[in-house]
Amino acid sequence: MSDFDPQEAASWAPRHNAALFGHDAAEAALLEAWASGRLPHAWMITGPRGVGKSTLAFRFARFLLKHGPASSLDAGPSLFGDAPVLPDTLAVAEDDAVFSRVANAGHADLITVERSWDDKGDRWRGDIVVQDVRAVIDRFGKTAAEGGYRVCIVDAADDMNVNAANALLKILEEPPPNAVLLLVSHAPGGLLPTIRSRCRRLALKPLDEAAMQQALTGLLPDLDAAERRGLGVLAEGSPGRAVTLAAQGGLKLLHGLLDMVGQLPRPDMAKLHAFGDALARDRSGAGFQLMTDVFRWWLARLVRASAAGRIGGSGWAEIFPGETALAQRLAQWQGPARWAEDWEQLGRLLARGESVNLDRKQMLLNLFAALARSAAAR
Repeated sequence: MSDFDPQEAASWAPRHNAALFGHDAAEAALLEAWASGRLPHAWMITGPRGVGKSTLAFRFARFLLKHGPASSLDAGPSLFGDAPVLPDTLAVAEDDAVFSRVANAGHADLITVERSWDDKGDRWRGDIVVQDVRAVIDRFGKTAAEGGYRVCIVDAADDMNVNAANALLKILEEPPPNAVLLLVSHAPGGLLPTIRSRCRRLALKPLDEAAMQQALTGLLPDLDAAERRGLGVLAEGSPGRAVTLAAQGGLKLLHGLLDMVGQLPRPDMAKLHAFGDALARDRSGAGFQLMTDVFRWWLARLVRASAAGRIGGSGWAEIFPGETALAQRLAQWQGPARWAEDWEQLGRLLARGESVNLDRKQMLLNLFAALARSAAAR
């Protein structure tokens, strides 16, 4: 497989990213609202993780900071010529001063609310606290430094604790003029109803295959086309998720796992132990978590496709060569209901192992022992 440099990921962060893929309708809705001169003061941008919600929020923020209210541009004909043509896209050029200042967190009229650093705990806080929101109250209480919009991005609103949410609600109830709040939310149902009711909602969906491949070609140009296709399937329409999986080696990890699954009920024990040793050496636990995530995702994919009778058929996209044949073989072992039971059992097994701090290699061996019993009983 191609090499991947995770350090390049900083250029894909929403604050730095100029590209937005697959969300033309959402962009058009924002542009239309701005051009109407009656721009809502609060927007809630929702959708699955990694589909581009934060990227769209920063894209719109740059646009507002560059152009200001539409009324300031569309003043009608004058003695000096026709009125300027209104922008037909939210794009701001990367060499524009506004783009650079936003990317470097140096624009006086943009404030971003996110989980902050806890000096006492020497770590990132687990949620957004009220002090983070009070900074918005202070900024919005002042005149815009450049005379246009003041913009606040809350990323993500789901991270706010109760006190922070109540503080933000006060801003939403009495917003100052020319102030726009952009709330990014992965799970809006968990937010206060009073917050949801004061925001115009803009829902983003996972990208379709064509848009996903366009996005990954731009985001991961050094990967070969087959890897990008595989990541597109694995990430289920989420470019952000695909980038993360590429950085973590998720595609290679899944391939290795399924190679051993294909050998059940007698997997290559030397290979299985080597796999377990690699997981045990990662003290952060990130590799093991990735392994459980992608493996349980793939088993759920097997269950759904088997139940619908579409493995290798319409709607099925192969992640890597040989995956379809493996899925068909596993579907012949047992029906989707039994695979669903295995999926639940493996989830309980992994959760129980985590609860007693069981060695990660041992958990992997236990997992394959359970799968081997299922395979032997077919």
